[in-house]
Amino acid sequence: MPYPLLDRINSPQELKKLFPEQLPLLCQEIRDFLIHSVSRTGGHLASNLGTVELTVALHYVLNTPQDKFVFDVGHQCYTHKLLTGRRSGFEKLRQEGGLSGFPSPSESEHDAFVAGHGNTAISAAIGMAQAKKLKGEPGKVVALVGDGAFTGGMVYEGMNNVDTLNNLIVILNDNKMSISKNVGSVARYLTVLRTNPQYNQAKARMETFLDHIPVLGEVLVRALQACKRALRRTIYHSTMFEEMGFQYIGPVDGHDTARLVELLQNLQNQVAPVFLHVVTVKGKGFKPAEENPGEFHGVSSFDTDHLPDPDVAPAASFSTQFGMQLVRLAEQDGRICAITAAMKYGTGLQYMYRRFPERFFDVGMAEQHAVTFAAGLASQGLLPVVGIYSTFLQRSFDQVIHDVRLMGLNVLFAVDRAGLVPGDGETHQGIYDPAYLSQAGVPVWSPCNYAELDHWLAELMKEPNGPRAIRYPRGGETPALAALGCSGKPYDQLVRTDNAAGVLISYGSETADVLEAGQQLAAAGQAVDVYKLVQIYPLPDGLVRELGRYDTLLFAEECVATGGIGQQLQAALLTAGWHGRFIHRAVTTNKIDHADVSRLKAQLGLDAAALRKSWEDL
Repeated sequence: MPYPLLDRINSPQELKKLFPEQLPLLCQEIRDFLIHSVSRTGGHLASNLGTVELTVALHYVLNTPQDKFVFDVGHQCYTHKLLTGRRSGFEKLRQEGGLSGFPSPSESEHDAFVAGHGNTAISAAIGMAQAKKLKGEPGKVVALVGDGAFTGGMVYEGMNNVDTLNNLIVILNDNKMSISKNVGSVARYLTVLRTNPQYNQAKARMETFLDHIPVLGEVLVRALQACKRALRRTIYHSTMFEEMGFQYIGPVDGHDTARLVELLQNLQNQVAPVFLHVVTVKGKGFKPAEENPGEFHGVSSFDTDHLPDPDVAPAASFSTQFGMQLVRLAEQDGRICAITAAMKYGTGLQYMYRRFPERFFDVGMAEQHAVTFAAGLASQGLLPVVGIYSTFLQRSFDQVIHDVRLMGLNVLFAVDRAGLVPGDGETHQGIYDPAYLSQAGVPVWSPCNYAELDHWLAELMKEPNGPRAIRYPRGGETPALAALGCSGKPYDQLVRTDNAAGVLISYGSETADVLEAGQQLAAAGQAVDVYKLVQIYPLPDGLVRELGRYDTLLFAEECVATGGIGQQLQAALLTAGWHGRFIHRAVTTNKIDHADVSRLKAQLGLDAAALRKSWEDL
């Protein structure tokens, strides 16, 4: 498909050669490219369609890498990548050997900061802007922040420390969405700003008057700014952004390229930190995404002519299985509540929201608050369930320890996307939770199929005894693991052979790989037994004694090696006097590519072929 303007741009400098009146056409070409490309590869679509004009305007006026763009969250960076010479990489977006779906400094000098989690851009941008000041370097630092991020507290911690950084621009991309629809007081406040003509009229009149006051010298500039702030507070109600030290501008149409370019050009000589409030439409230019932006936030490949009905229940997955089972349990126990941090659909909690809206709480992009809020509910006798991705649970580690564990409160963590995940790469891997939850003393279960998930979720809600976690992978169960059913025991011996040479052990979805490795070894004449854990911490009673009869053990897990369950099992065996050989196969790197899970396992030595080779190399 030809793109007359986009085809000419392989760097921001080439973008600057266009006439301003050509920019709207370029934006349309970028939208057409993104829809066509992402429909084939999958990726984050709606958020990128909403930020095309804003990104084009930024690159048209500013100069990366001297100027720094910090995205929050980074999944709206596709236009930025197109304009910085990475168009060819979109053929394998979020796939092995292709582009990351997030900013990556190792990928391009134009990417200032890794951004896979929310609420971080303002703090990072303040640090960069302050560093420029200390080093005497020119250039602006721009933080592009979605309104969903303003439901998380770290944004306000950052804004409270903007100081007098006249090289900092914070741009609020206000599309009224995070991933699910925004909730809470901040979202309502931004809506008031968007829809209050009296505020904007008064602001415009006052700024016009003040801007005509002659200014001479830096001292007078500072004095005028202080005067402006005082007059704003006196004559019309100031925004909270101005109270925190920003020069507030907006709301501005985020799809008006000419206006955005003009504003950014006018900000070249700013005298204070600037807060630019732009209003955009998530999914702009693609009607299905505009009508259902949450459904098109992150997508697999799709046919643009035959789109799925967003109201139809998603395909079977651990997330939906968890959500439906939780509803069944909530029907029997009125104490059960569900909490999500802006991931209602991703965690399967939409079923709880529809059935028991009064017991469902979406706290926004605020994982720390989610955990402590759950602790408050539990302290009053309720049974809260925090549905959260493994990668996002990391953000509330202190709250898990201090606010839940220390008091032994009955909070259940439903840890979604546990283990290796495709597409999103190093920022979203669920490889840490078994290690850090066990170090915090939180019991953990890891079912490998739907039957085990249903059984153990019911058990953990029926007999709550302090904090506990149940973790499960992204996607659905495999036929091989579904066939195992559920014994109701904390661990199972899946394969028993006479005179076994040793034993292979795992938990969760990695069980499929140890089973297959065992079959391959048996076919080669090396019979081994196979065990599967469901209760992974603390180690089930009797497990160490039972495994102690083997001379060789291989433990495989989709978890970091240091502090992982395998390391804990080895320590327990040695403490019990065992003197055999222990092979631990786990994740030994923090640099994980954006590839499908089968390729990730092959790279990390966790697929069946690698496990078999580890055994044969003894």
